[in-house]
Amino acid sequence: MTTINVPTPAATTGTAVRPRHRPTALAVVGVAYSLSWIAALSVGPGNVSATADGQQIAAAYGAQKVGATAQYLLSEGLPALGLALVGLALARAARRAGLLRAARTTAVAALSAAAISTVQCVLGLVLVLSSVPRGATGEAHLLFELVNRMDGVKMLVLAVLALAGASLSRSGVAATWLRLPGYALALTIAGSGIGYLLLLGGLTSLAYLSLPLLMLWVTSTGISLPRKAR
Repeated sequence: MTTINVPTPAATTGTAVRPRHRPTALAVVGVAYSLSWIAALSVGPGNVSATADGQQIAAAYGAQKVGATAQYLLSEGLPALGLALVGLALARAARRAGLLRAARTTAVAALSAAAISTVQCVLGLVLVLSSVPRGATGEAHLLFELVNRMDGVKMLVLAVLALAGASLSRSGVAATWLRLPGYALALTIAGSGIGYLLLLGGLTSLAYLSLPLLMLWVTSTGISLPRKAR
């Protein structure tokens, strides 16, 4: 007599089949946001003081034209896309939960920060590729100062986004463990934003705290948000 071996279902053998969670597009965007910033910090000139004069700016960027160009693209250009995508995804999640006011605040803050970052990228490229090579130190100083003051405005907008995200964590829309990092980000980035907006050297140093928190918040939101939606 011929014996036919029938595969035993995993449930009958006591072996559970665990679904494989593949990285979502939003998770990739979140990780790419931090990687872009890390790459930006590793190229180009060092931390040029927000109060540097035209000669100092020209010397710093003129010596590292390629690196400075990459730095603006990686710190302002690509991150703008990440902010927009992650922020809009968070806003959609809030809207699905019926939190319409929080959804509007989140969407407006994310898109505003992304728009400011894009303009900063363009101005930075003009500074590095046009003003500095032409020796226009006055123009270079003006552009550099404008980029820094816009950074202050962007940071204040990001503080609003962080507060909105923290409230959504409290509501269960976003990961609950991101609530405290969200509040910490809002506090530190608001302080550094005031520093950059008014060119106050002491407060600009808060960026050393707010930037890692921003990277943590954006990346973690991008990774955890699709899991919350399942």
